[in-house]
Amino acid sequence: MIPTLLRVKAIVAAHPYISSGVAIAFVGSILWFANSRDNNSNSEYATVTRGTVSQTVSVTGKVVPASEADLSFDRSGRVGGVYHAVGDRVAAGTLLVSLESGELSAQLEAARATVRAHEARLAELLRGARAEDINVSEVEVRNAIDDVVNDLKSAEIKADDAIRNKVDQLFSNPRSNSPQLKILTSNSQLEIDIEAGRVVVEAMLESWHASLSNAFFNANMYQYIGEAKANLRTLQRFLDQIALAVNTLSPSSTLSQTTIDSYKADTLAARTNITSELSGLTASEEKLANAESKLALKKAGSTQESLAAQQAEVDAAKANVSNLEAQLGKTVIRSPIAGVVTKMEAKRGEIAVSGSDLVSVISDARYEVEAFVPEADIAKIRVGNDAEVTLDAYGSGVVFEATVVKIDPAETIIDGVATYKTALQFKKYDARVKPGMTANTDIEGEKREDVLFVPGRAISQKGTDKTVQVLEGETVREVKVETGIRGSSGDVEIVSGLNEGDKVKI
Repeated sequence: MIPTLLRVKAIVAAHPYISSGVAIAFVGSILWFANSRDNNSNSEYATVTRGTVSQTVSVTGKVVPASEADLSFDRSGRVGGVYHAVGDRVAAGTLLVSLESGELSAQLEAARATVRAHEARLAELLRGARAEDINVSEVEVRNAIDDVVNDLKSAEIKADDAIRNKVDQLFSNPRSNSPQLKILTSNSQLEIDIEAGRVVVEAMLESWHASLSNAFFNANMYQYIGEAKANLRTLQRFLDQIALAVNTLSPSSTLSQTTIDSYKADTLAARTNITSELSGLTASEEKLANAESKLALKKAGSTQESLAAQQAEVDAAKANVSNLEAQLGKTVIRSPIAGVVTKMEAKRGEIAVSGSDLVSVISDARYEVEAFVPEADIAKIRVGNDAEVTLDAYGSGVVFEATVVKIDPAETIIDGVATYKTALQFKKYDARVKPGMTANTDIEGEKREDVLFVPGRAISQKGTDKTVQVLEGETVREVKVETGIRGSSGDVEIVSGLNEGDKVKI
């Protein structure tokens, strides 16, 4: 400023014709210009520096258990056992309370036994019949054949006895081609039919005896069975006619009542024996058929259909076991986390109502800070970011390290502002940390190291471009720049457009 005044005085002295008023005005103009120039030269400038630009989000939150569980039964029932009290430390999976479940346990054991039985049957079908099983079935077939042979012989003997011992006393020449009925009936046609029937029966008995005498019983047994059953039915019809004739007899001078009663008794016995033999032979036939069918199935092995059906039985039995296990699981409360029991309202013998909270457990191994980050800052942090936490209880001088472990994707509106619940977990267990404490948290967001940066107020926005005023000598030049992140201190990363040491106007 002083040199400027000296130059003004020199100019006035060199030009005495300049009036004092003009000189004063001229001097004033020069002084304003000089002062304005001096003010520009004193404007503030910042130097482009290389270093670290980081974002920090500061929020206040609350210490909460990392895990907390309120527990209840899924079904109602009488409390059978209470195994822990408030203040007890429990491991994950520890049994806390149980309901009486004896009936369910018994049903479950029965269901498991059913599964084992069905699985054994399926394994047997898959394995197929063993040689021992086949041998057993073959023995059963041979025994059934023996029974049929015995029944065939017995039937032939009883048939012979029924006719030749019990019925033939009513005939003269019973085994001839012209047997004569000795008893008189009022039904002549019946007499003719009986006498003709005796001839037929005699031929049948002869043929049957010859057939059985020459039979090979290891051949087709069903042929002999069929023949025997047909013969027995023929005898039944013949004996029915005999019974009809005998039952119409009346005492006379040549026929006493005692004789009539004897005829009736013998006829009844004959009919009973034939009927019994027919029933026994039918039962033996069925037994033989079943034994042969069983043997054939064992030799043939299991079909796909039978295997599928048995597998379905196994699956159904297992499903029943799973259902009962699920029902039994609803009769116990186990701790899902390791921690401390903070509530225990279950009492042995009382009725527990489904859905009513009886037990609470909080984790004591680790705690979290629960904070709500405003919408404006949420983009600056992500899961895994480190943080420093101070607790009001211990003052700002005690710092605890933490890490962001969860950020809710949905917003939570607080006082009309959108926030996002964020959980930070302490890195180390510290007994000083208690649930409910107020936590002041500085979350370290994005960080750029070894980058150029300038104060944010040095940057101007012109449309879509960002510019700074760079001092070059005594002149200022506008330069377009590309920026990166803005740090929490207000510094802005310069990606391109400036060099380290440049001076920018702020």
